Amino acid sequence: MQKSEHHNLTSEPKPNFEFIALMASLMSIVALAIDTLLPAIPDIGRTVNSFDPAEHQLFVTMIFLGLGVGQLFFGPLSDQYGRKPMVYAGFIVFAIASAICLAASSLEVMVVGRVLQGIGLSAHRTIAISIIRDSYKGDYMARIMSFITAFFILVPVVAPAIGKFILELFNWQTIFYVHLGLAILLWIWFWKRQPETLHPEYKIKFSLKSFVSGTKEMLKYPETVALTFVSGLITGAFLVYLSSAQHIFEDQYQMRDAFPFIFAGLAVSIGSSTFTNGTMVLRYGMRKLSLTATIAFSSIALIYVILFWNSPNPSVIILVAFLFFQFFCLGFMWGNFRSIAMEPIGHIAGIGAAINGFVSTMISVPIASLIGAFLKNTALPLFAGLAICGFLAVSIIVVTRRFTRKAAVLQNS
Repeated sequence: MQKSEHHNLTSEPKPNFEFIALMASLMSIVALAIDTLLPAIPDIGRTVNSFDPAEHQLFVTMIFLGLGVGQLFFGPLSDQYGRKPMVYAGFIVFAIASAICLAASSLEVMVVGRVLQGIGLSAHRTIAISIIRDSYKGDYMARIMSFITAFFILVPVVAPAIGKFILELFNWQTIFYVHLGLAILLWIWFWKRQPETLHPEYKIKFSLKSFVSGTKEMLKYPETVALTFVSGLITGAFLVYLSSAQHIFEDQYQMRDAFPFIFAGLAVSIGSSTFTNGTMVLRYGMRKLSLTATIAFSSIALIYVILFWNSPNPSVIILVAFLFFQFFCLGFMWGNFRSIAMEPIGHIAGIGAAINGFVSTMISVPIASLIGAFLKNTALPLFAGLAICGFLAVSIIVVTRRFTRKAAVLQNS
């Protein structure tokens, strides 16, 4: 039995709106720090003397690198020192990183600032989930997570429009000041209203040995290893879109004013499929749904590549339609991949989740950088990358399942 469950057996408080709102805010500030900045990417590029759209993608991909690295430390450290101190530490790192970004006069300094921002923000996302696990279980926890997911999905819908509004009135630096201001308000709210949820008797000492043993334990489960790589491939493919969306819609299509609304519509497609998955997964199972969605995801991208190979960009309606249906598939992939990967390692859930997130991020960031370098005059490289990553993911899933079935047959014979 996990340590958080010991506490849950003795106390099962009912979810309240303030707790849900606070946890959702902790997790959503990550998306806010990424998506509000998208309309300002060209302005930031000019300030740091960078005029290559491929370099501008680093403003997005590098924050994900920080998120991947940071969770390796903040999660286990919160098991030793408590949840609240690590959230405070994350706020401090984020504030320092924001100051670096504001003072940046070169691409390299801005990239360092964005990596550090990601490291600081990783504490918010990781520890919010830990606090929820400490406080609730079963149906209560599922209900809270669904509310938080609903709130979280709203952020990418409105964030670019907020960023564009700030940019029109002020400058790109103001967006960072807004991030800092919201972070300070959130810190005060968290400090005043959220009690420590990790009881002293459940603290676990942080050590390198725990990581080594956790990694060895994960390697015993082929499906866990395979889905960790698959998550990295799919996340990497999506990161290409996230980091190049501004370039595609504003530079290639000359639709600067419409970009926030297009981005919002595509975010809605992921959100709607995430909710649909919640109802369908009980009927069809997460393995069947995720494989079907991955095949569809890959096929849609391949169809685009075949139709528009050596051609200029199609109309924006066609492009958005392809992206909408492709991203609709993502709602059936991300959550199910993570659930399948974590299923056999519940006994090392904390370290397992950290390692899973770290490895998938370390795979996704180089993929995004590699594919993004080809995005110059058309969106074709984006879809080529989505197709390649998607079909690689399908191959890994199919081969792993066959291997697992054969191993099970041999074990039972």
